[in-house]
Amino acid sequence: MENTLYLECPCTSFPRSFARDYKETYLYPPPSTIYGFLLSLVGEEDLTAHLGVKLAIGIIGNSPPISRIVRKQRHHKFSKTHMGTYPPSKFSKPNFQELLTDLKIVIKLNSSEESAKIKLDERVGIALSSPEQISRFGGLSLGESWSLINGIRPYRLDDGKIQWLVKNNRGLIGLPIWIDRTTTRGTFQRFTLSNSDEFNENSWTEIKAPVPAKTSKSRSRSKK
Repeated sequence: MENTLYLECPCTSFPRSFARDYKETYLYPPPSTIYGFLLSLVGEEDLTAHLGVKLAIGIIGNSPPISRIVRKQRHHKFSKTHMGTYPPSKFSKPNFQELLTDLKIVIKLNSSEESAKIKLDERVGIALSSPEQISRFGGLSLGESWSLINGIRPYRLDDGKIQWLVKNNRGLIGLPIWIDRTTTRGTFQRFTLSNSDEFNENSWTEIKAPVPAKTSKSRSRSKK
């Protein structure tokens, strides 16, 4: 299958956007996470470098099991009072977190609508065939930095049947497409998990930044 990648992640977590103390995880990899993963693979630090790329995400096998652990987590917001200094004894506490294990993912790329000079699918191809030509740093992870993957390669038919995430406005699977790191707001899309192993064109999700809302000018009332 052309431009289709297969990767294995033994343990990861995709914290829900509105999770607070209890870190619930999405059951499936969000498009925003997969896009960030691909940028990391090719060594790209600019999140907007490949806007317009279309992704399709599928999983192999049954839905991954969820485990729950207790983990020490930091809780703070940047303030002028602390100026980036947060003693662990005051800003850390144990919390529950959900983990997914033995996740097998398939990613399909379509860069035909991209405006980048060298498109993302071309850069991914270079990263896999000639890794010495790219410059990147850190371990390759899916989700948080501790969620290292076993490997990534082109998909083979004997890897197993693919269940694609298909866009469906009434679907029960809601996943983020883009998260604004400044405002923590984002755009979301609902999906269903296809029972057919045939690729569905509605599986394509375009990665695009949301258009900033126009601020309406308030009419000043003249005092009589």
